[in-house]
Amino acid sequence: MIKVTKLKYLGGHRIRFWFSDDSTGELDFSKIVAEPGEMIVPLRDSAFFAQAFLEFGAPTWPNGYDISPGALFLEMKEAGLVRREEVV
Repeated sequence: MIKVTKLKYLGGHRIRFWFSDDSTGELDFSKIVAEPGEMIVPLRDSAFFAQAFLEFGAPTWPNGYDISPGALFLEMKEAGLVRREEVV
């Protein structure tokens, strides 16, 4: 099962993720936060969005909204947004 091992807020609604298979990628959540939903509304504020943290390998926000790390990885991989980390 794939997990997010690290995340970094990049500004706006963008986050870079590092996954347990040594891959990384960046995702812009602008379309997601534009969707309706009580849990999504707070994420529209970039200051709140920036408070993302990991809980058991899942990106999570203070209001309890979280994203399945496996689904996140598959979505990003299918969109060509995931690449392997270069080991130097």
